[in-house]
Amino acid sequence: MAVFNAKDVTLYFGAEMLFGGVTFEVEKDDRIGLVGVNGCGKTTLFKAIRGDVEYDGGEFVKSKDAVLGYMEQHVIRESSVSVYDEVLSVFAPVMKLESELDDVNRRIDEGDNSPEMLEKQMQLREQFEAEGGLTYRTRAMSSLLGLGFTLPEQEKPVSVLSGGEKAKVQLAKLLLSGANLLLLDEPTNHLDIAASTWLEKFLLEYKGAYIIISHDRYFLDTVTTRTFELENKRLTVYKGGYSAYRRKKEEDLEIAWRHYENQLEDINRIKGIIEQQKRFNQERNYITIASKEKQIERLEADLVKPQVLPKKLRFAFHCTDPVTEEIMTAKNIRMGFEGETLFSGVDIDVRKHERVFLLGANGSGKTTLFKILMKQLAPETGNVTYGPGVKPGYYDQLMTGLTDSKTVMDEIWDAYPKMSQTQVRTALGSFLFGGEDVFKKIGVLSGGEKARVALLKLMLSGCNFLLLDEPTNHLDINSREALEDALAGYGGTVFIISHDRYLINKIATRLYKLSPGGAMSIEGNYDDYLAASEGANVLTAAKAKEPGESESANKLDYKRRKELQSDIRKLGTRISKAEARISELESDIACINAQMQDPSIAGDYSKVADLSEKLGELQSELDSVTEEWAEASETLENLESSC
Repeated sequence: MAVFNAKDVTLYFGAEMLFGGVTFEVEKDDRIGLVGVNGCGKTTLFKAIRGDVEYDGGEFVKSKDAVLGYMEQHVIRESSVSVYDEVLSVFAPVMKLESELDDVNRRIDEGDNSPEMLEKQMQLREQFEAEGGLTYRTRAMSSLLGLGFTLPEQEKPVSVLSGGEKAKVQLAKLLLSGANLLLLDEPTNHLDIAASTWLEKFLLEYKGAYIIISHDRYFLDTVTTRTFELENKRLTVYKGGYSAYRRKKEEDLEIAWRHYENQLEDINRIKGIIEQQKRFNQERNYITIASKEKQIERLEADLVKPQVLPKKLRFAFHCTDPVTEEIMTAKNIRMGFEGETLFSGVDIDVRKHERVFLLGANGSGKTTLFKILMKQLAPETGNVTYGPGVKPGYYDQLMTGLTDSKTVMDEIWDAYPKMSQTQVRTALGSFLFGGEDVFKKIGVLSGGEKARVALLKLMLSGCNFLLLDEPTNHLDINSREALEDALAGYGGTVFIISHDRYLINKIATRLYKLSPGGAMSIEGNYDDYLAASEGANVLTAAKAKEPGESESANKLDYKRRKELQSDIRKLGTRISKAEARISELESDIACINAQMQDPSIAGDYSKVADLSEKLGELQSELDSVTEEWAEASETLENLESSC
């Protein structure tokens, strides 16, 4: 059953149409990825769905049961409230119920045992449990842990968080909001691989529908089963995740071009017949000519030239091969700040022509390690050596080497004046700068466009060893694929920090996993790493084992421990009551079964019918109470393990 429909929706940006004729349905458990180049209108479509932007034609139809959820809805307050309490605020109605129930329990404990008060207690308890009151605190804590907030970090005031941390708090509130249709715009932007893996698991178990805008192709392949593409102002619906959509799109395009070329051949063949008939110059020939011209008109009216895919321009990034096989060696690197060790015992070696990736949780020190490898920072212990003839180059995310007042063309040409204009434009084309785009000022470029200029500038430098820190962070999917093509054609060696698992799978030959105790080497790509680590939950498990984490997990503050203990007591009471009721029901059922065996009753059809009906009611209640007991017992087990 559809929870949301779009019917022929059209939206203009000024006088120009951003998209038109957008039509789709969202079923109650749909998992949808929304893709398209930057600027095609994906976020604007979300805003139109939410009612934040007016559209110019068509309509959106939401079912009465649909509850939309989106990050902007869950504003993060600039206050001294803790991260944990900020996330708990999404449960305000449940917390209000809890307060009312506590007040009623207190009054009953003080002697008010009136039927009205007992009835109110029962109603409040049932409503509180039905709305997740027994587990809401644990769910809030678990969500924050999954998104990378340790227990001490959950006690931080919101006002001291970075922009990325605030975005993660917003995401936690959204995921816990109770919405059954989520609109997620780049949810993995500020997440490391461990947090992305947690989010994937959450979404795969989510009871509802979602639409996700993302440039993370691995993430889309994992959590989506349909793909909406916004392109050329139209929306096309495909079955499958990102990789399936790409295959289907290429197949459809190939078929469309074949059909188009066949139509052109038919038109040219008929034109040849017309020319031949004209040479005969007879009256009956002109009748044929008129008929054939009408046939051409019909064919040309149906002739639609298929979309042209962006050209994958090839450009050779030249560099001189060092004579050595050993590009770089780092031995026993240790680094810390303000008396706290960030990592120690790090040993790394990179060999010629390898594509090596560095993995690690946010805050593990990956960028710091790269700056040590580039000799921009001095380690506390250890040393870094390069082989003879190795020329390293570094991409640092901040793109400080770009000049805002220069055009894209001048930025590259000034750095490499010996290149011809044709060579510069061809190089820019390989990084998706074509036509008038090369004359844009650096200062007006988007983050993704600046990243492409900085990466191109580095790859033209002749460096034979590139250290790239999150090179795909600001790039859309087309730009990421252009970078992959460039790296595939690069003749040197690369060492890359990245959370882009699709990129890692495509080009990696080896990985390092950085932790406080060192750097572990793994042969192969990301999937090989998961296989070697016995499953996709390895990052979460490894993170839990890192020094300091287990200590932090045991340092629950007094308030949190009391809350958990309260939840455990309430569950224990609920389980005890269920067990008592199960015993009563089983006794009543046994009694009725005994009565039905009595010969004086067995022969009385009316009595047997009444007893059978009552037996059915008791059995139904027994099944319900047993299910409630099992659910409460499982929840209690989970809560006790949290302690």
